[in-house]
Amino acid sequence: MIRITRHYVDVPQADGSQRRVHYRQAGSGPPLLMIHQSPRNSGEYGPLMERWGEHFTCIAPDTPGFGQSDPLPGTPEIGDFADALVATMDALGLPPCPAYGFHSGGIILVTALKRHPERFTGLAIGGYAIWTPEEMALFGERYLPPFEPSSYGEHLVWLWNRMLEQSWFFPWFDVRDAARLPGAHADVARIDMAVREMLDSGAAYRAGYGAVLRAARDIPPADAVTPAVLISAYDGDPLQAHIDRLGDMPAQWSAVKCASPADHQALSLDFLKRLPQAGSPVPNQSGDAGFFPVETPEFSGLIHWDGDPDSGVLYLHAPGEELQRGTTRALAIDLPDHGLSDRWPGKAPTDWAPWQRVIDAVAAHFALTDIRLPDVPVGDAEQLFPDLAPDRYGTHLIRAWQIVRARHFFRPHHAVGAGNAIAFDPDAIRPECLAGEHRALLRAGAARAYYQAIIDR
Repeated sequence: MIRITRHYVDVPQADGSQRRVHYRQAGSGPPLLMIHQSPRNSGEYGPLMERWGEHFTCIAPDTPGFGQSDPLPGTPEIGDFADALVATMDALGLPPCPAYGFHSGGIILVTALKRHPERFTGLAIGGYAIWTPEEMALFGERYLPPFEPSSYGEHLVWLWNRMLEQSWFFPWFDVRDAARLPGAHADVARIDMAVREMLDSGAAYRAGYGAVLRAARDIPPADAVTPAVLISAYDGDPLQAHIDRLGDMPAQWSAVKCASPADHQALSLDFLKRLPQAGSPVPNQSGDAGFFPVETPEFSGLIHWDGDPDSGVLYLHAPGEELQRGTTRALAIDLPDHGLSDRWPGKAPTDWAPWQRVIDAVAAHFALTDIRLPDVPVGDAEQLFPDLAPDRYGTHLIRAWQIVRARHFFRPHHAVGAGNAIAFDPDAIRPECLAGEHRALLRAGAARAYYQAIIDR
C-alpha cells in the first residue's frame, strides 16, 4: 500500500516573512499537483493519492486558510490564491507539471494556468462552475455567513446542521423541495470530518471560499494557445449542468459528462498520464516542523513535531491537549491520537510502556535527552475524559466545549463547587481561545488512555 506522508514548507513573502503551507505527499514518479475544494483540505485526496501514487508523486497542499496552512492577509481574491499556489510550487521546488483540482480547486488551478501558463503542463478539473448573475447574487448574500466561536458554543449547533444538510439541498440554505439533492445522507463520520475541517479554518473559510465564488469565469478564447485542460463532471454533481455553460473553448480544452465519480477519476487519470511529465521530485520542507515516521511494536505512523530539533529538550503535552506551535528553545510533539499525529492502530494502551517507546523513538531521532512530562489533573478518568465519539446530532461538539470552558473555573472540571474553584485568566476564556482547546480535545481520541498511562507509570 502506498503511504501518505505529511510535511510543511515555508513560502517567502514580499515583506520578508514566511507563510507556512502544509502538504501531503504519496507515491513516486513525475509530480502531480492536487488542489482540494473549499472548505476542505488535502486530506480529502487521501484515497485518490494512494491509487494515483502508482503513477505520480502526488503532492497535495492545503490551500491558504484551510487545513493546516496559514491564511493570506487581508481580503484576497482569486488571483491572490492562484499566485500563492505558484509561490508554493516554487518553494517546493516543483518543475512545470500537471495538476488536478475538484470544484473550487479547479477554479484556483484554471486561474493559475491563465496567469502562469509556463508552470503547468495541463489540468484535469472535476466540475467547473459557471454561475449566472442571479446565482452569484444568491451565493453572495447567504452562502458564506460569518463563522466566529461564541462563548457557550452556539456556533457548533449551526455548524453541525449546516454540514449535515449540505448533502440534502443545494445551496445548503435553500430548503425547498426543488433544491433537494439526490445523494442526501446522514453519515456521521462524513459530517464530523467536514465539521472538523471548518473548525480548522474558522473565519478564514470566508476568504478562500469567497474568492472562488467571486472569481470571474472567463474561459480563454477559442483561439488561445494554452496547456491542455479536461473538465468532467458526473451524474449527481451539481456542476454537471454547468458543462453546457462553458461555451467555446481553446482547441486544447475539452469537457465531458460522465456517469459516476469513478468514471470522472478514470478519465482524469488517463488524461493526466498523457501530459508532458517531469522527473521525480524531492519537494522541499520546513526544518522546524513536520511529521516524523515512528515504528514501534504497538505504533506505526506519523508523529507531528514543532520547534527546535537541536534543543535537546522534548516537551510532552497533557492528556486531551496538543503541542503549541512555535515552541521556542525546545521541541514539542503530538502524542498518538492527539493533535495532528496518527492514531494507535487498535485500542490505545493504558500502560505507559508503549507511550514511552514512541517518545523514545522521537527523542533518539532528534537526540533529545531532556524529556519534560506535563502536569495532569487528578480525578476520575471517565469524567475527566468522557466519550466524545461523534453522534448523529452533533452533541459531542457541545460536550467538548463545555469541558474546555469548565476547565478554567474548576479543577477537575467535573467537580463543580467552591472547594474546587480555581483562579482564571479572563482572556483565556475568550471564545477564540476556547476554540483552540476545543479542537485539541476533539482530536484527542486517546486522552483517557494516555491519562491512565501517565498517572500509573
